[in-house]
Amino acid sequence: MQLVIRRYRPSDKDTVLSLFSITTLGLIQPCFNMAISSPLYITITLALCVAGYLLGSVLGAVVLPGAWVGLVYCCCYGIYSGYLRRTLKTDMQDIPGKFLSRPDDCYWVAEAEVEGLAKIVGMVAVVGKENGNERYGELFRMSVSPTCRRMGIGARLTETVFDFCKERGFSAVMLSTSSPTQAAVALYKKLGFSMVPSHNNSSAFSWILRLARVTVFRMKKQL
Repeated sequence: MQLVIRRYRPSDKDTVLSLFSITTLGLIQPCFNMAISSPLYITITLALCVAGYLLGSVLGAVVLPGAWVGLVYCCCYGIYSGYLRRTLKTDMQDIPGKFLSRPDDCYWVAEAEVEGLAKIVGMVAVVGKENGNERYGELFRMSVSPTCRRMGIGARLTETVFDFCKERGFSAVMLSTSSPTQAAVALYKKLGFSMVPSHNNSSAFSWILRLARVTVFRMKKQL
């Protein structure tokens, strides 16, 4: 696949938002699978099944664990659908203003020829930040089309961020990613990122993260 990575253009907006939505909502099922397959969640499900049966109702033995599984799925759905709604209303609504208005920020798309047509198959952004005397780039909005994964697109996009950050004189690249994105975590580790300590999520929705067994990893690569 011949891949071209270029700066975002305003005409890309609809395609970029569509791809970002697809990849974000695509995390719901992996999140649910990860949550419900853990020994603790299996134990709770079986316990609710037994409790319903002991209450004297075969229907209860089905309804109670079914309600529990449904609650876990709703939490997984709420995490990523809520994140998508918030993001589409904020920085993704104004990509030029958020990611292209300063020299230390940028937004790229990966474009490939698919069935004879140029098609956007991936994207990534970086925002320049400072922490004391350290200047670093924060990687955001990494997305690769589900039909074009395992083709090196994510690595190419990440390397583009590295090159940009080196040119801007940054000392490191930071990012945050969630536990259902295991392939992304593996890619970042392969590219030299390591885990760094981060504060626990203290938002009003932190209980949803705990119930769905979602962990947010903070990762860093020195340049």
